[in-house]
Amino acid sequence: MSTPRRVTITDLRRMKEQGDRITMITAYDATFAKLADKGGADVILVGDSLGMVIQGQQDTLGVTVDDIIYHTKAVLRGAPRAHIVADMPFMSYQTDAVQGLQNAGRLLKEGGAQSVKIEGGEEHAELVYKLVRSGIPVMGHLGLTPQSVHAMGGFKVQGKQQPQAEQILRDARALEAAGAYAIVLEGVPVELSRVITEALDIPTIGIGAGVQCDGQVLVIYDLLGLFDDFVPKFVKQYAQLGPAAVKAIAEYKEEVQAGTFPTEAQTFHTKEVLFRPRAVETRPEPSELDDDDMGGLYGVVPV
Repeated sequence: MSTPRRVTITDLRRMKEQGDRITMITAYDATFAKLADKGGADVILVGDSLGMVIQGQQDTLGVTVDDIIYHTKAVLRGAPRAHIVADMPFMSYQTDAVQGLQNAGRLLKEGGAQSVKIEGGEEHAELVYKLVRSGIPVMGHLGLTPQSVHAMGGFKVQGKQQPQAEQILRDARALEAAGAYAIVLEGVPVELSRVITEALDIPTIGIGAGVQCDGQVLVIYDLLGLFDDFVPKFVKQYAQLGPAAVKAIAEYKEEVQAGTFPTEAQTFHTKEVLFRPRAVETRPEPSELDDDDMGGLYGVVPV
């Protein structure tokens, strides 16, 4: 069975030109990546949101380059067709271009990603240019950028006022001019995402940015309904696997406690006689045993 051809950045640009919407899913391991790939995802993002979803942190700031590499390698094994983009985590590129080049290179060389994603606009346009010139495709990320959560005062919609909206549009144009092949628009009004999408020749991928974008992205845990503590407004749960999983685990516990699992169907047998009783007429006193003679203390011996 031949390996399917992997989606490329050229394919994604062509999709925008032809009016075909792009489906992107955020996943962090081989199992979920395989499901996303089989379901037809065009792009799989290995997001630094793994800090919250996988590691249980309050935000994405503690995620390291090594974390992203580990999870990207796992996703790559599970998804032979989708384009794999890896997040550049907090402080992996903000210091200088050399740091950014080195870390982005690691995500491709060690992680196997086909591109990287960087949060921010004009302030990182020079880095994007250098990365692209070095052969590293870059996806931008504007609007609600989780790595700037403290500067934004929390996870809040961005671009609702004219000055900020104009800045986000300038950022988008700067990223495109620097060579970015696509831009994620997160947590922005649909009116702004429409303007940006129409202004750019490269695809926009929305999350909480309305239907006007060239594609959409959701975290697979949200999409499948695996969380019920908090469901953001922009999330649609296409399944309710969280409650189903809790129910299954509770049923498993009941059967374990009742002794009804495992049944004969989950049990193995052998026709060989593995052990036989040892006839012991008299049990010697401990003082009568040699120092290394422990066999007489056991009631069975191997055949």
